[in-house]
Amino acid sequence: MYSVVAYQVANTIQIKTCKQQLPWQLLFQDSDELFYKSSKDSFIYIFHYGLVCFFNMVPAEIEKAFMDIKPFCDPFFTQKNSEEIPVYIQPNTLKVQFDHVVLPELNQEMIRLVMLNTSQSVALNGYSEITEELLMETNKHTKYLENKGKLDISGNKLKRFIGKVLNIKNRILENLYIFDSPVITWENEQLNKLNTDLKQTFDLKDRYRLIHDRIEIIKENLELFKDIMDHKESSRLEWVIIILIVIEVVDMFIAKFLL
Repeated sequence: MYSVVAYQVANTIQIKTCKQQLPWQLLFQDSDELFYKSSKDSFIYIFHYGLVCFFNMVPAEIEKAFMDIKPFCDPFFTQKNSEEIPVYIQPNTLKVQFDHVVLPELNQEMIRLVMLNTSQSVALNGYSEITEELLMETNKHTKYLENKGKLDISGNKLKRFIGKVLNIKNRILENLYIFDSPVITWENEQLNKLNTDLKQTFDLKDRYRLIHDRIEIIKENLELFKDIMDHKESSRLEWVIIILIVIEVVDMFIAKFLL
């Protein structure tokens, strides 16, 4: 039995700098990913969005790899979300179960697909936690609005909250390719089947949609908060104008009677 284990080690990893300085044999690269062979039948997969995945590596080797990667992490997490799935080799068998994967051979591209999907599953777990916290915070403001008839958040805090939500949405769209199939699967039926089965087993698409729906709900609430705040500011401005007009009229009357 072999093991694939993925860790969320940072918000982002500097892929370009990693490529220049890490010691392992580089097998695949693009602007967001680096796939290395660290030793015989052992692999390391590094993703721009802060994920590192290992195949067939013992804890001591993983810790050593963490220390090599740490300088390129922004920031490096001491507490790491992780997910592990066993991989078995059985000739002429390709099967994905909820708790393990069976491959017909130690095929580099098959291993890379298992590592890719495991890493995306860990990333989705992280984004799910973040969006759940944002939704809970949004619900606090809506409950206050329901009970008090007004908002309990200032204009500056609301703008920062909106910016936070938009940044998270952008990170998800930029970093996760849940609906895209890797190029290696386009002309290989076996690899395409493995990739499809992995996505279904990890439930990647449904989990992604849940996160997306949460963000849309949060955005709708924030847009409502913004409209309420804009209306409040508009009403305040109208009252200021009315008061200034009244003062000017009173001043005219006083000036007329004094004359």
